[in-house]
Amino acid sequence: MRTPRLRVLALAAALLLGLTACGGQDDDTKTDAGAAGADAGQFPVTIEHALGTTVVPDKPKRVATVNWANDEVPLALGVVPVGMAKANFGDDDGDGVLPWTEDRLKELGAKTPVLFDETDGIDFEAVADTRPDVILAAYSGLTAQDYETLSEIAPVVAYPEAAWATPWRDIIRLNSKAIGLADEGDELIGDLEGQITKTVAKYPQIKGKSAMFMTHVSSKDVSEVGFYTTHDTRTQFFTDLGMKIPASVSGPSKDTKKFVLTKSAERIDDFNDVDVVTGYGDDKGELLGALKSDPLTSKLTAVEQGSIYLLPGSTPLATAANPTPLSIPYVLDDYVKALAAAADKAA
Repeated sequence: MRTPRLRVLALAAALLLGLTACGGQDDDTKTDAGAAGADAGQFPVTIEHALGTTVVPDKPKRVATVNWANDEVPLALGVVPVGMAKANFGDDDGDGVLPWTEDRLKELGAKTPVLFDETDGIDFEAVADTRPDVILAAYSGLTAQDYETLSEIAPVVAYPEAAWATPWRDIIRLNSKAIGLADEGDELIGDLEGQITKTVAKYPQIKGKSAMFMTHVSSKDVSEVGFYTTHDTRTQFFTDLGMKIPASVSGPSKDTKKFVLTKSAERIDDFNDVDVVTGYGDDKGELLGALKSDPLTSKLTAVEQGSIYLLPGSTPLATAANPTPLSIPYVLDDYVKALAAAADKAA
């Protein structure tokens, strides 16, 4: 089921007044990524990241994005990519475009860009066919080989430190800088922070509550409990909401760069410092039922007191628990409301 329609960002509305941004796949409709105020004098732009140093020599006119969510930065700022990754999770109508992205394209009066099918990895040929001036991948899992191959096509912006670990603010900062819209990117960050503050204020019961994001747990086998570490954006987002990361999550995170760790259910008591547990469930509630009926996981404090909320399947709401520029305002109230309902049951 769809959540309420994405509110038009005030910043985006302002940008639209002076912007021409059409999603093009040919020379007559190519996107001008500098139309929203970028001065050609800002270039060349140099960006340091985990896979090297990227120099964008000129103001990009054709922007391509690969991997998850990178398309949302130019779109939020009024720039339509010539190509972007096809959505493979949370796509509620099967068209390869997430609902908040679909809404944004409609707001811009733009056609859907070329969609890169990344089921078996990046489709380098498809990316090359869009003839990009820059490739955005600040949030991604690029390997060194991926980066090298993409760099033969156009300058590539990779993640700053680790794969799949870029906070949403840095996704915006890096990608917006690469297209000459750094100031607008900062404004977008401020706008989203304001929306978060306003929403959280409606649910004071979550303030200070410790939270864990459970993952990779099957209803058929709950002998191990997986959880996202502090390197993952889902866990990081709890702090944006005024919640805390418990020692049972932050402690093990210090000794690894992994974004997921597992622990035997025999040590389920280690998680008794968690007030609220969320994670990916299923539409039929089978996982929650398995956790409640298992002799070990049923002893988890959050399970015993009912302060656990599992996001339904691969719905847009579940998808947006991983915060991105367009998904945050799209599901923010629904997500915080659900966490608040769980927090109400926490001791």
